[in-house]
Amino acid sequence: MYLKLNLGLSLAVLAFVAGCQSKGTEKSNADVDQRTVFFDRSGMDTTVNPGDNFFLYANGTWLKKTEIPKTETGWGSFYTLYNQNIKNLQSILEAAGKEDQKQGSAGQKVADLYTSGMDTVTIEKLGIKPLKPLFDKIDQIKDYKQMIAFLADGYQNGEGDLFDFYVGPDDKLSNKNAANFSQSGISLPEKSYYFNNDAQTKKIRTEFLKYATKLFTLTGVDAANASKYADNVLKLETAIANSHSTPVELRDPQKNYNKFYVADLQKQTPNIDWKDVLKRLKIKTDTLLVGQPKYYQSLNTLFATQPIEIWKQKLKFDAANNASTALGKAFRDARFEFYGRTLSGQQAPTERWKTIVNSTDRNLGELLGQLYVEQYFKPEAKERMLSLVNNLQKVYHSRMEKLDWMSPETKEKAEAKLAAFIKKIGYPDKWKKYDDVEISKGTYYANLQSSDRHAYKEMIDKLGKPVDKTEWVMTPPTVNAYYNPSFNEIVFPAGILQFPFFDFNADDAINYGAIGAVIGHEMTHGFDDQGRQYDKDGNLKEWWTAADATKFTAKAKKVTELYNGFTLMDDQHVNGSLTLGENLADIGGLNIAYEAFKLTQQGKGNTKIDGLSPDQRFFLSFAQVWRIKTRDETMRVRLKTDPHSPEMFRVNGPVYSMEAFYKAFNIQPTAKMFVAPANRVGVW
Repeated sequence: MYLKLNLGLSLAVLAFVAGCQSKGTEKSNADVDQRTVFFDRSGMDTTVNPGDNFFLYANGTWLKKTEIPKTETGWGSFYTLYNQNIKNLQSILEAAGKEDQKQGSAGQKVADLYTSGMDTVTIEKLGIKPLKPLFDKIDQIKDYKQMIAFLADGYQNGEGDLFDFYVGPDDKLSNKNAANFSQSGISLPEKSYYFNNDAQTKKIRTEFLKYATKLFTLTGVDAANASKYADNVLKLETAIANSHSTPVELRDPQKNYNKFYVADLQKQTPNIDWKDVLKRLKIKTDTLLVGQPKYYQSLNTLFATQPIEIWKQKLKFDAANNASTALGKAFRDARFEFYGRTLSGQQAPTERWKTIVNSTDRNLGELLGQLYVEQYFKPEAKERMLSLVNNLQKVYHSRMEKLDWMSPETKEKAEAKLAAFIKKIGYPDKWKKYDDVEISKGTYYANLQSSDRHAYKEMIDKLGKPVDKTEWVMTPPTVNAYYNPSFNEIVFPAGILQFPFFDFNADDAINYGAIGAVIGHEMTHGFDDQGRQYDKDGNLKEWWTAADATKFTAKAKKVTELYNGFTLMDDQHVNGSLTLGENLADIGGLNIAYEAFKLTQQGKGNTKIDGLSPDQRFFLSFAQVWRIKTRDETMRVRLKTDPHSPEMFRVNGPVYSMEAFYKAFNIQPTAKMFVAPANRVGVW
């Protein structure tokens, strides 16, 4: 029930866990007095040689002792932070709900959205009534032309389907907004889930059929037809998935940049009346960006060749699936059994209040964000963070100047891009307005529709206007960070500016090993295999000499090969091509953070804290950030879809390419993961 933005090619983020909120920088007196609280030695497994597996050396005992809560897909740093933070947001929402709020105020809207989502009694009474108007429209469809009109019309209420698009910068004209269309239409994580025939994937397809059958049953279809319709949906989605690009293919910004005049796209897809579609979408433009033309060419054929009744079954399934979290318990339970238990290994549903807090953050993010920063974010944190960012930026510049593989011509442009970084810390300088969003305590579904209408109008209004580079993609409470190549910006929401990433009271080794590595990570995304293709103004264009680009590619290939060799579980391999950008950012980020740390007083000395040298604390702090345990089912999906490597290799990959790490822990060439200097990887 919320407008999706396809940002897969636009953003490089720190972690796979999003939507987390934080408590800021406040600490108890006990935490302030006990400096060792900033690194948990009890979680280490010192029976492991740090040269054999540093991740296990730093976190092994914690991993052995930790049980993942039934309601979670994993547990560790991000998860504990998320659970702490979401309680803070809950307290804000519940407090707002108890106060006499002025109608239309931020407090009224966020409190009433939360209250409506928690009103499960009313939601149960409504049953499938919220879906009835949509189902009635689907029933009235007579042919594929009417269906296409229906698909386009639905987007204004957050009910559109198949034409996945967003308004955002034209990658090659970054100051101009454009309509960007991309592939869509499938319910499983990515295309291989429809075609692979290993036991795990076949089981997932079987469970998907059960889920689809259940949804049809809940919407009033008899058992025999429900099973038949589910089978039809899977077959149709398989045909759709055949046209999809793979997750690795989606990482190539050049291949996913395809500009068409509307008239030319019409010739390639004659069964889709693009003039009418764009009119219904309220898009006025002569050109479109189509990320994956093959998808729309396939739709063009499928629209006309697949029976309209099967298409209508697919549309009803999509409607019920997309709305399931806003409907009664039976719908929510059915969704959990497939997406939660089967795909993610979660043993129990997420608590309702957490779901609704997240929904409020997602739908009214900058209203809730205003209340959040007033209570939990200190201005000093922003000042300290900006100082750290500036320090690392200077170090990055120094490292660039010393590169022996890059020509002066390319180096000058790279340094100009680094200097042009837009830095966003904490929260936006100007807040979005939600004046047209109508929220009441009455019905949760209607509130989400109002939010969707607002989000759609806000997005469509950008067409024909210059790109507003003050906008944020993540909400202030989010525990994450990102680099956006079209804006050439690095962004650190307020939510991440707390321990274990950042703390005023921690020594420099802890902060530079944690938030310093995060800052370096996001900076390096500007120069990873994707980011390096964008210039200082955010335009997708070639600014490297051919020789330098070849040298970069050769270095990046070594990183790909290294990570391809990492395995876990039952010989599941990391996909070095899928994770290349994040791996480059992890390696570069840690190197830059370490060099910046060595400029501090602590970094220059050798005073031990809790028996650990400054360098040891730096590397252990980095490892502690990735102290996460993940369910096998979730990890299997991640290995196919997530551009981030598993946490063990986010730690081990970077450290085993750093001489400082070997010296800090006296690692000998006999260690299992020792890499000879000539074979160590890295670009920046």
